Amino acid sequence: MPPLQDRLPTTHQRILEGIEQELHTGVQIYVSYQGAVIADTGVGEARPGVPMTENTINLWLSAGKPLTAMAIARLWEQGKLDLDDRVTRFIPEFGTHGKEPITLLHLLNHTAGFRPVNTGWPELSWNETLQRIYDAPLEENWQIGKTAGYHVTSSWFILGEVLQRLTEKPYPKLIRELILEPLGMTDSWVGMPPEVYEQVQDNIAYVYQREKGEMQLTDWHAAPRCVTPSPGGNARGPIHELGWFYECLLNEGMPLFEPQTVETMTSRHRVGEFDLTLQHTVDYGLGFIVNSNRYGAETVPYGFGQYASEATFGHGGSQSSIAFADPERELVVAVVANGRPGEPKHQRRAKEINDAIYEDLGLT
Repeated sequence: MPPLQDRLPTTHQRILEGIEQELHTGVQIYVSYQGAVIADTGVGEARPGVPMTENTINLWLSAGKPLTAMAIARLWEQGKLDLDDRVTRFIPEFGTHGKEPITLLHLLNHTAGFRPVNTGWPELSWNETLQRIYDAPLEENWQIGKTAGYHVTSSWFILGEVLQRLTEKPYPKLIRELILEPLGMTDSWVGMPPEVYEQVQDNIAYVYQREKGEMQLTDWHAAPRCVTPSPGGNARGPIHELGWFYECLLNEGMPLFEPQTVETMTSRHRVGEFDLTLQHTVDYGLGFIVNSNRYGAETVPYGFGQYASEATFGHGGSQSSIAFADPERELVVAVVANGRPGEPKHQRRAKEINDAIYEDLGLT
């Protein structure tokens, strides 16, 4: 495949500018257009002196949330649950302090109302984290199903526990069996077995965080965060594998889902609501952000760029990653940077890279 600078020259330049500005040391990018792979590569360094390649394992953070959502969808297809089911059908312990009416749909579209729970991850065990969530009250003045507020982690542990109880398998194993392995995503994990971590740890990219004006190395490549599962936050792998996931959805779910399932999960379920966490009006499907440029293409957080078509769906990872499918353009984009430079700089970086991809492909 020709180098990135030949296929997507403006995109390549934006990534290099980010390295010069110390927003990141490396970026991994995957782009496919009308079924053809346009880019699958790394730029810069994953670690000091170690090149970022297409096979480097990167942390996706919340860009991995749709994996859990579509695992729920698989069990829905199998008749094991309904999206309107109350959580208490599967987890009776959850139904305390006003949370009794919450359904799976409320969890998936971020209208459930228990955002502030400190999950204690990765220090606490799975069951200890769940107990904190069970004990948490519904947020004050929250209207379940109406009030909108992105849940960073809490609701995703509950979705993970629903999956565990229905499959009788631990979350890291079931997500591999339901989603990752059927799509060939064999180098991706949401909670690596310790023996896998020992084998691949040198291929895991560092993550840098801006602190006091400088990019500082985090410990997010270390064993506790790689091994301990968090369904909404610690998926990781080569970014092309997340791209394959979106290619499946773009292809009407083939070979894993029914077309109607994909349409249901990626259509707008939460429309025109101001998100109390994101501090912007953002439309949601079920586990997916749906293009919200209608509320301000220049200001919407974790958007897909000004040229994305109305039906574009995907999800971003905090200050680092974005992955989406644009059905009208038959375009899949998945990008992850190993630097978290703060929200304003990341939002600007992401918009510039997303726009550049469309410009390079002549899709403006």
